[in-house]
Amino acid sequence: MDNCYFVEERIDILNITGQPIGKDCPKDEAHKNGWFHATVHVWFYTSDGQILMQKRGSKKATYPNLWDVSVAGHVHSGETIEAAVLREVEEEIGLLISKNEIKLLKIQKNVNLHPNGIKDCEFQHVFLVELKANIDTLVLQREEVEAIRLFSPMELELCIKEAHPNFKIVPSDMNYYKYIMSVVKMISKIKPK
Repeated sequence: MDNCYFVEERIDILNITGQPIGKDCPKDEAHKNGWFHATVHVWFYTSDGQILMQKRGSKKATYPNLWDVSVAGHVHSGETIEAAVLREVEEEIGLLISKNEIKLLKIQKNVNLHPNGIKDCEFQHVFLVELKANIDTLVLQREEVEAIRLFSPMELELCIKEAHPNFKIVPSDMNYYKYIMSVVKMISKIKPK
């Protein structure tokens, strides 16, 4: 007999301003009903200004095989935003980081209605972290992440603009990607080499 069992991922329900309403539910239920919930987006950049992107796993319910933020995930019920960042980074790319390495850039409200019926209503907590490890040492969670790659902001911008056939990106608001690219460009210019 198999002793393995599935633990249902539960998330806190938020109101339209991003505040917890004091109730939680299974993640699938939040997606079915379009209830707001918290997620984390963690963008890694290198000291020379490159941005780490992940290619989403082929079995993902939304945007399989598309390039996306370095690391992303849902905040579990009762979990702090910072703890979710550390957990997701370790789960998806096998990297241990500390709280003092993460920098909150912004919180953005995002609603995506997917063809498969998922109503993704999120408050995305967007973080920036300097990648100090060599990407060859990262261990990918294959169910979630197909591949990772570093892009210069210019290369990333060009791939997005020209809709490169080998680089299909999650169709987020292009201003979001431009914002990330501009922040990384600015940091890499002022950071001592």
